[in-house]
Order: sequence, then structure tokens, then C-alpha cells
Amino acid sequence: MDTETHYEVKDMKLAEQGKKNLAFAEMHMGALLRIKEKFIREKPFSGIRIGLALHVTKETGILVRTLIAGGAEVAITGCNPLSTQDDVAAALAAEGVHIWAYKGETKEDYYRYLTHVIAFKPHITIDDGCDLVSEIHLKHTDLIPHLIGGCEETTTGIIRLHAMVRDKALKYPIIAVNDNKTKHLLDNYYGTAQSTLDGVIRATNVLLAGKIFVVLGYGSCGKGIAKAAKGMGANIVVCEVDAFSALQAVYDGFRVMKMEDASVIGNIFLTVSGNKHVIRVEHMKLMKNGAILANSGHFDCEIDVAGLKKAATAEEKIRPFMDQYVLNGKKIFILGEGRLINLAAAEGHPSTVMSTSFCGQALACEYIVKNREKLPIDVIQLPPEIDDTISKLQLADLGVSIDEMTAEQKKYISSWQEGT
Repeated sequence: MDTETHYEVKDMKLAEQGKKNLAFAEMHMGALLRIKEKFIREKPFSGIRIGLALHVTKETGILVRTLIAGGAEVAITGCNPLSTQDDVAAALAAEGVHIWAYKGETKEDYYRYLTHVIAFKPHITIDDGCDLVSEIHLKHTDLIPHLIGGCEETTTGIIRLHAMVRDKALKYPIIAVNDNKTKHLLDNYYGTAQSTLDGVIRATNVLLAGKIFVVLGYGSCGKGIAKAAKGMGANIVVCEVDAFSALQAVYDGFRVMKMEDASVIGNIFLTVSGNKHVIRVEHMKLMKNGAILANSGHFDCEIDVAGLKKAATAEEKIRPFMDQYVLNGKKIFILGEGRLINLAAAEGHPSTVMSTSFCGQALACEYIVKNREKLPIDVIQLPPEIDDTISKLQLADLGVSIDEMTAEQKKYISSWQEGT
């Protein structure tokens, strides 16, 4: 490990490669760069400290640069032990960013790094999964009076935040960036699909065509993964607990069944439910020899890996991100330790889709600063106009033009008198 006052990263010699990857990401994040140009002119974050717990990827690096360009002081750590790209972490450290992250963090280091970000005394938090917010509320309540707001990146974090609201535990306003259309309908749907299958393939090199591919959870992530895997020739089975989501899966042409039935026939199992132990040992005992299990939900609790370790008679690492367990005489393979496979074995979402997600984060921070006296202590959705702005920026970056309503159309769409 390389350590200085403002950083702890795996190897500073990786910084040059990290700079190259950051430059490549920038080429595909034009919408975010337009916001960066605006921030350079307006400096909305002068005097503001922003603490981040996000996947430390090349795309996140461009968000960090954007916030700094707006006048912010920034400190960042990872939000998952296996998701940091060490070359990017080194490059950001070389630029003077306060950063503590490496791929393969121990649990102790993970929480120690969160504490470093908290000690930075941010005015705004940006979280992915709600661990930073939870640590502040549970162990560092003295920071809360100084916080003006926060942003949450992902579905799991939003679920936890709503639970905090129900328990009357939340003590400062949080923007649900995940609820932007330009986030969950793009990042979750297209980004998770591509990066998840990329992770599964890199970890295993198995052919998806002809496999029975079981998707557990049919939200935006599950929908995208099912569609992408089908496009590669897999036969899709969906497992759900939500009646409407299950109905959507049926209407999308997929088989829907209980997990105990899917366990018997599946070849590859992919969890994106946001819930705990959706694949349990009782299911694994029903699986075929050679079944492959992976997770693309935020936390590593969706597959009961600890239960499998106890029940298995043998365990062996077969490939860098593939562990083999022998259960009832059959081989079961767990990818990426049950952690986010798209970041454990692959590189996370493509830069283009993260551009719109991080436009949302950057503009959410600006919204917090501009409305700091008016925000309720709640989970807040950004105004639809901001989503529209992000969409227009991305369309412009793609070189796409769209129509505008005529005066007659604007009048018609806003009135009720004209009918048949």
C-alpha cells in the first residue's frame, strides 16, 4: 500500500495508466463535461466540502474532477470492497484528491476509509448504497448539524433511506438521484445489463447461448439483464416476489416461476433483487452440477455465501473471480465472492451511461447548495426539469436533434376544452 496524508491506495506507480483511462472516459462523457464547463464559470461549490462513497472507477474520477472544477474540496472512498480501479485511485491521488480506496479492501479498511471521509467534515455527501449516511447517523451524529444535504446513487441505498424515514432516523435531506429517469432507466437498465454480462463472461468465459439464465428480481436492472442475456441466446427464467413485476416478465415473454423450481433447471443464476438471501443453501442443494451463481445487487448478501461455506465439503479458487464449492457431491460456482460481478470481474458501467448518472449527481449537489434553506429532511426527487436538461445534454453529445412543439400544440396540450 502507498500512503500519504491525503491518500491510501494500492500502488502510486499505476497513476500513469489511470490518467490514460480517465482521458478515455472523458471522450465518452460529453454531457458531464458541459456541466463541468458551467461549474468552472459559476463556481457553485466555493467553500463547500463534498464527501463521496462511490465505486472508484474512471467514470467516478470524471465526476470528482467536475465537482472540484466547481470549487469543491472533495474526499472519496469506495462503496464496495471489490469495485475500486487501482490505477484510477492512484491517478486521483496524484492530482491531490483526498482518496482512500483499493480493490480487495478488508472490512476493517472499508469502514476505516469511510471514517476518513467523515473526518473530512463534508457539507454534502454522495453515497452509493447508504453506508456513508448510515455511519454518520449511527456513529458520527456530531457532523449532522454541518451537513446541508446528500445524494444517493443506487436502488439499495434508496430502500435503506426510506426505511430511515419510516423510523424517523434520517436527520438531513437526501436527493434520490437513482430516481432520475436519466439514472434508473438508463444506468440500471442498459449499464447494468452490459457490465453484468461482461463480468460473468470475464469470470467464466462460458457461452450464454442455450443456457437457462435465471434472473432474480425484475426491476430496472433485472429487465435490462434479462433482455441482454436473451439477446445472446440464453433462455430466461425470472423469479419475483412482486406481482406486477412478475406480470411484466410474463408479458415480456419470459418464464416466471418460484426459485425452488428454477433451482432445478437453471445453469446461471443472477441476483438483482436488492434483498437478502434470495439464493439460499436450500436452493443450491437443488441445483445442477456446474451451476454458476453471481450477484449484481449492491451488497453481497443476496447469495448466502456464508451458508454455502458451512454446508460445502470442499472449497477451491478456480479462477481469479470464480470459487468452486462441493455441495452434496455437486460443484457450485460463486463468482466475485457474491459481490457486484460487474465491478468485481469487469469495469462497471460504460462511460456513456455513467455520464448521465453523474450529471444527475453533479446537478443534485448544485440543487442542494441553491436550496439549502428550503429542503425538507426527507428523501427528495429532483425536479423533472433537471432530468430534461440532462437528456438534452446527452442528445446533443450524441448529435441527435428532436422536434419542438408548435404554439398550437403547446396550447392544446395544456388545455381541456377541445375534444371530439
